[in-house]
Amino acid sequence: MTSVPVQPRTGVRPGAVRTAEGAVTPAAGHVTGGLLQAWQERNRRATIPHTVERLRAAGNVTNLSRLLAADPPPYRGRYPFLDTDLYKTLEGLAYEIGAGRDGKGVREFFDEVVELLERVQADDGYLNSFFQDPAATKRPWEDLAWGHELYNLGHLIQAAVAATRRMGDDRLLGVAVRFADLVVRRFGEGGEEAVCGHPEVEMALVELYRETGDRDYLRQAELFVERRGRGGLTHSIFPPDYFQDHLPLRELPSVTGHAVRMAYLAAGAADVCLETGDRTLLDALDRLWEDMVAGKLYITGGLGSRHSDEAIGDRYELPPERSYSETCAAVGVMQWAWRMFLATGGAKYLDVFERVLFNAYAVGLSADGTAFFYDNPLQRRPDHEQRSGAETGGDPLRRPWFGCPCCPPNVVRWMAQLGDYLAAERGDTLYVAQYADSRIETGDLALRLETDYPWDGAVRLTVERAPGRPYAIRLRIPAWARDVTLDGEPVAAQDGWLTVERHWADGDRLRVELPMPVRGHVSHPHLDATRGTVAVARGPLVYCVEQQDTPVPVDDLVLSADALAQASVSAGTSTSECGLPGAVVLRMPAGVAPPPPAELYPELTPAPPAAREAEVPLTLVPYFLWGNRTAAAMRVWVRAQ
Repeated sequence: MTSVPVQPRTGVRPGAVRTAEGAVTPAAGHVTGGLLQAWQERNRRATIPHTVERLRAAGNVTNLSRLLAADPPPYRGRYPFLDTDLYKTLEGLAYEIGAGRDGKGVREFFDEVVELLERVQADDGYLNSFFQDPAATKRPWEDLAWGHELYNLGHLIQAAVAATRRMGDDRLLGVAVRFADLVVRRFGEGGEEAVCGHPEVEMALVELYRETGDRDYLRQAELFVERRGRGGLTHSIFPPDYFQDHLPLRELPSVTGHAVRMAYLAAGAADVCLETGDRTLLDALDRLWEDMVAGKLYITGGLGSRHSDEAIGDRYELPPERSYSETCAAVGVMQWAWRMFLATGGAKYLDVFERVLFNAYAVGLSADGTAFFYDNPLQRRPDHEQRSGAETGGDPLRRPWFGCPCCPPNVVRWMAQLGDYLAAERGDTLYVAQYADSRIETGDLALRLETDYPWDGAVRLTVERAPGRPYAIRLRIPAWARDVTLDGEPVAAQDGWLTVERHWADGDRLRVELPMPVRGHVSHPHLDATRGTVAVARGPLVYCVEQQDTPVPVDDLVLSADALAQASVSAGTSTSECGLPGAVVLRMPAGVAPPPPAELYPELTPAPPAAREAEVPLTLVPYFLWGNRTAAAMRVWVRAQ
């Protein structure tokens, strides 16, 4: 693996991730149209107000304010880490406020929570509304495996850095620095050799170093990464591999354990690599990445197949109806992918980022922006109820909130910062990482992208401000793309990139065509759960069939290569058709299998002569839009002929 670090160019002051060098040259990435702009507008209009309302109703705010009372009322909520839901929301709000797009009450909520945090923070810098309660059943730092205090700090830091960079407001940064300094004193060089049960703080500490220049934070992140896997946690309820604490990260043979923890740990370790140049650690992360993609990632980009411990299963253990694929894990995989791209320049990481963004992540939010999936299956049986396992019933589809509401605020913050992941720059080269109707700007270059991606593969680029020297624009060519053209001429990518280098002038244009034929994908023969089936995709989007769109049970549908070849592409005409007017739907004929046997396990007998199956019209909708109509059966993987 060749290391080609690149510098992110993502905003007047990049909000999400930047290398130390990247802070020198301001840049901007702004979504200006298309699907991503529609998502961001929905986030501002619906998801943020809904999340703020639910945080208030659930007690996340009063958990802080009650600490100002002489005799605080009881903590509200089951988990000791609910402050993080405020922090993730504040991070998203910082983007909206900084861009001047905040809606009614957004700034007031931001100020209210920040002022509460300043007031309730302990004199030594400690901050946690559960453990600071005099009546708490446990004391600070008593239960590192499940207390999540460092995990809380991580999200606090990320919110604080976003507020500083996007709003010019450093109040929250002051709170975060005081807490981080306490952590360095307690767990730094010569201190307690411990780690948090839930990785996350590693990413944040590296970002705090980038913001402040204090190398103690970088060193602390490095220590947490190196200590992981040495058995330092008390492993109650689940075994050490759940926490990635059974082997050092460099020695892990495979991604394993709790999916979100694994992705956050890997992303934090990649951040450490970006700053320290640790090649052996980067090589280990690349090996783990390849292992994940080769045998443990769903076709949607979802990670995690086990409900019992929200964990990554064995290789090829990818049952569609039991796909856990937590929405937070989708965010974690994208964080890991982006940092690996920054560290290496590799397009393969961005291909997965794109797959996750438009499928495993996007499906977690309803079309109206006010309901969420926590886990994201690839199949819904007709009698399925969405439940955690403890209750006697369950919502059939998405829910407005959860007892552990980690996913909704994660959706909020990630949606708000999508512009930070469009492009990056290294020297005299701009890497166009993701396609969206947008404007990208570095210190020397301003580039306008016009596209209806992911519905259409035409991308038009216009140079609005040119550097006064030769400069390269590298365009990512997704792994699924074939027969790509540049200005009408066939071109071939090298390592996933198409490079155009010249002395640019204002007004220069490029037109890239990424053809989007309908594709059928089968699964690896060792993947038993989907053997003999086919999944349909077009461009970066995975498609599914919902029962509303076929006259026969979805379990009886059969797709052939001929049917895929006959597929037609059209825009959905109404919300009732797929949940999003204008979304591209696919139409094709499908076969109908003979009636199934009455027995669950019939005896194998010679197959009768092949008979022509009945044929029905079939409409497939983007997977991320399933579940926005009535609760009904759904399949990504359809029986293949």
